[in-house]
Amino acid sequence: MAPAPGSRTDAATETFVAHRNLLFTLSYEILGSATDAEDVLQETWMLWAGVDLGTVLDRRAYLIRIVTRQALKRLRTLDRRKETYVGPWLPEPLLTAPDVAEDVELADSVSMAMLLVLETLQPTERAVFVLREVFGLDYAEIAEAVGKTQPAVRQIAHRARTHVAERRPRGAGTPAEHRAALQAFQRAVETGDLQSLLDVLAPDVVALSDGGGVRHALLRPVVGVDDVARLLAVGWWQREAARSVEIVQINGWPGLLVRIDGEIDGVVAVRVENGYVTGAYHVRNPEKLSHIARETAVSR
Repeated sequence: MAPAPGSRTDAATETFVAHRNLLFTLSYEILGSATDAEDVLQETWMLWAGVDLGTVLDRRAYLIRIVTRQALKRLRTLDRRKETYVGPWLPEPLLTAPDVAEDVELADSVSMAMLLVLETLQPTERAVFVLREVFGLDYAEIAEAVGKTQPAVRQIAHRARTHVAERRPRGAGTPAEHRAALQAFQRAVETGDLQSLLDVLAPDVVALSDGGGVRHALLRPVVGVDDVARLLAVGWWQREAARSVEIVQINGWPGLLVRIDGEIDGVVAVRVENGYVTGAYHVRNPEKLSHIARETAVSR
């Protein structure tokens, strides 16, 4: 873990702490894993602590370069782990503060739906897209961070933007529409009444569930309103233990926090397009729930 504020008073510590939330957000958006993003921050601090600050013209840019390079190294390792992962791999969810939603672009960039779109990019494309579209870096800064020429970075950025535009939600729902959809999920869980849920599911809705081979979960996507409704009726929510469902902020958007016997069991995030749920993402892998018990700060 990087040093806490006040643990040291030197300029290196003060600079790192001042930019920590931004650096975490950058690493998380490149990786889709909060645990790995924290590891990248620790590696970044160790490298930063050895830098002669007298040679650094722009400390923020320098830290961004370190984080980007370390995140790209880790992303390639993470991609190898995904090859042997049991069932669908979903991004690690974050419990975020309500004010994250006020920055619409930030909330969109950390949403589960967008992180899944970013998963379809190549590592360098992903880093370039995040640096350019989310953090607004110029091409010279990005080229330095990813070790490419500026013309190459411009091509990569164009390719990544086109790729993301083709896959990001169309007519993306508002926070109010997300909340309304989740209230329908909540009623289905608490009362067993599926009708209100059926009313908000798109015909081609896709349900994904991530248990990591540790908890019961879907081993493949379930597609179509009938099959997803059947899943919800007899699958996800049928538990003998007492369960509760609470609407909270997950990755900048309303999501469901599910508890079984008072213990966190998982979270559900949704993708809403034109008022209908087109994606439902259920994360139950305990290793991915460590950032749900408390709020994680994100910024740009």
